[in-house]
Amino acid sequence: MNTQAIDRPPSARRQDHAQSDGRKIAIGDGFSATSYRHTDFAGLMDPLIMVDHFVKTAPTFGTHAHAGLSAVTVMFEDSEGTFHNRDSLGNDVDLAAGDLYWFKAARGALHNEEPRPGARIHALQVFVNLPEEKRHDAPDALHLPAGGIPQISGDQSSARLVLGESNGIRGALAPDLSLTLLDITLKAGGQFTHPGQGGQHAWLLAIAGTVSVTWNNGSAELQPGTAIAMADATHISISSDLGAHAVLFQAPPLRKGFIHRGPFAMGSEAELDAVEAAYRAGRLGSID
Repeated sequence: MNTQAIDRPPSARRQDHAQSDGRKIAIGDGFSATSYRHTDFAGLMDPLIMVDHFVKTAPTFGTHAHAGLSAVTVMFEDSEGTFHNRDSLGNDVDLAAGDLYWFKAARGALHNEEPRPGARIHALQVFVNLPEEKRHDAPDALHLPAGGIPQISGDQSSARLVLGESNGIRGALAPDLSLTLLDITLKAGGQFTHPGQGGQHAWLLAIAGTVSVTWNNGSAELQPGTAIAMADATHISISSDLGAHAVLFQAPPLRKGFIHRGPFAMGSEAELDAVEAAYRAGRLGSID
């Protein structure tokens, strides 16, 4: 169990950024990942709870439950084959390279994702916290095919605006949150700038290649696999001498305490105990 209170007293000194190289995870020969947790970023990852950057070639986790959060799959364009995605809402869809699937588990639902035979899935699995008043909503889901995602051109760079708004262009809306997600490709000497908004948190991960980032309050160089969280970041400029791939999230923080236990996040231990009991009793639905 992992408990984190996001709120801090007004007198507390706040960091304006924090970095982490994550933790390596491997399960058999079919799943490898680097995992980044909210506890690594001094509260600045809020509203993100966890991000796993993974490659998956074989079934690994089987059918499992989520509750109190949204489980988001961000498929990268170099994925090969499709990711078979099913849930207890009755959705049954093959995710292709570049797609997004936002699974709002809320009061609880079941989920299963498996690579089709011969597939190599390169993606992010992101746990996004829900506003307190949304944790007990009915589950819901959003599938965004890659073909409907807008592209933004920069200086020797491009970005897929998977969600939100950047540089005057609007993409799809994330459920329940004002969240922007950019999948950024930089050529050698390339630069991409996201204006950002004051009062929000930004989280940037270098997927491949070395990335330099500057923002209104600072600068950093990220090696592949390094992530940085930034508070109140505007004028976020991302560049690379040799070329790189990076992902940027930005959203207003929820600033609410929560308890994270495996695939669940709730406001209290009693709520977590209740949803776990509902799962064991088969009340979160089924996947046929």
